Amino acid sequence: MANIQSILLADLPETFVTRRIPEAALEFGGIKGDRHFGITSKADSRQPMYARGTEILNRRQITIVSEEDLAQIARELEIEKVLPEWLGANLLVKGYPELTKLTLGSRILFPSGAGLICMGENMPCTLPGEEIQKHYEHHAKLATRFVKAGYKRRGIVCAVERPGIIHETDEVQILVNDYSNPMQ
Repeated sequence: MANIQSILLADLPETFVTRRIPEAALEFGGIKGDRHFGITSKADSRQPMYARGTEILNRRQITIVSEEDLAQIARELEIEKVLPEWLGANLLVKGYPELTKLTLGSRILFPSGAGLICMGENMPCTLPGEEIQKHYEHHAKLATRFVKAGYKRRGIVCAVERPGIIHETDEVQILVNDYSNPMQ
């Protein structure tokens, strides 16, 4: 079990930075209005097996980070805090310290019946590091240092498996996919 601490939305076209909202309607495709909303997306550098711009399944509909992972990143970067907004996260959870290690195919279930399926680790890159750097101008090279600090701590990407309303205070059930006996 884990608790939702924040729900966030990236709805400004010029930035990936998110803002907090008290609740959201999860739809097939994510949260309507979010920059990553959609059942499909265009292939980019994360999918080198496809020509850039090819329409593919959107595996990044929802991004989730944990308070515990963000605190560890901040300690490693020697800064006070890392906010989920700076990473473009849609959900901040507390109570599941190794969220980033959640296996592909694991499920996150909400009290409303909404469900997410884990599509894998959200690999760290310099873009969120540049956002962190804006808030700590006197700390050197945070953009590049974030990539190392965020490795295996950057959170996960998910797809909506079942639509529903989610709230900031929801307690969620996390069902870990065991590869030796996988959930279908």
